[in-house]
Amino acid sequence: MTALRRATPFAAAHARFLASVVAGVVAFSASAVAQGTPNPFPEPIKPAEKPPAAKSAPPKAAAPKASTPKQPKKSEPAKAATPPAPAVPDNPNADLAYGAYQQGLYRTAFNIALKRAQEMGDPKSMTLLGELHSNALGIKRDDAKAAEWYKQAADRGDREAMFALGMMRIAGRGGPTNREEGARLLASSAKLGKAAAAYNLGLLYLEGQTFPQDVKRAAELFRQAANAGNPEAQYALATLYKEGRGVEKNLVEAAKLMRAAAMVDNLDAEVEYAIALYNGTGTPKDVPTAIALLNRAARQNSPIAQNRLARILVDGLGVPMDKVQGFKWHLIAKTAGNGDPDLDAQFAQLSALEKAKAEDLAKKWFGTK
Repeated sequence: MTALRRATPFAAAHARFLASVVAGVVAFSASAVAQGTPNPFPEPIKPAEKPPAAKSAPPKAAAPKASTPKQPKKSEPAKAATPPAPAVPDNPNADLAYGAYQQGLYRTAFNIALKRAQEMGDPKSMTLLGELHSNALGIKRDDAKAAEWYKQAADRGDREAMFALGMMRIAGRGGPTNREEGARLLASSAKLGKAAAAYNLGLLYLEGQTFPQDVKRAAELFRQAANAGNPEAQYALATLYKEGRGVEKNLVEAAKLMRAAAMVDNLDAEVEYAIALYNGTGTPKDVPTAIALLNRAARQNSPIAQNRLARILVDGLGVPMDKVQGFKWHLIAKTAGNGDPDLDAQFAQLSALEKAKAEDLAKKWFGTK
């Protein structure tokens, strides 16, 4: 069976990162309040509630009267009165600001966070204020104010703020571009366990513009983030293992990391892992699963998956031949810039009816028919 060409989307992922920096996209999730918890969107901490009042028990049925004469009652020691339950104090750690943020009540979140930041110097509230200003949530976008709040929180040791401010410095948002300061902030955030900071810092080492290129250091940072479950880092490190850059070449480890990233819907990793499964590279060959993954990725608009799926269908590689469906995917991928001269040549040999069917299916995909 003809082997599929492996994808090389890591370069594209790297380019997307650099483009996002230029465009000023700060990859910050407002988990500042939830720092230290693995769930980036935990349930908001609710204020303690008072226990409900006990309901009175229904009256018991009267016991039948005894026929024997009543005996004088013996004196019984008085029972000690049950002390009332102590009142539950308010939880000082209840984060109502982040709870409001989760519910989309951004203006409420802003008001609560502003009060906490001003009165208590709370760094997590400062970080949330930076997030709200940066993304125009409940308030007009103001990058300068966002950077100010992030800096105040970063100076107090908040790793989320360090990461967000670092990305802003690299992008030149809220102030002059300062890639060196941005890199330092990412390094500080990464040391405190922020996986996204380690990953983005690794990309800077791979890029080699902020400081000399160091692929080995990039691999170390990717590994740190990958071990923390960051799928982008898992994919990046897998690519380095596959190419033997910065680490010793290891196709088994590469496939393992690709699989981990694909399991949490990293599209590039899903395509690479599908191709590895199809070719049996670093993992047992599994053509049906590979084709299923390529189908899934193609429907998520991956031009590489669309191209590989086109080749499989046109040539009947592991599936029944379906030229119309195959060339539909070829036309879709070609529109996205992923051309294929071999498939172009085969498409030219189709009958007029088959061409029309494939073109109609492509038009339906794009919603133009």
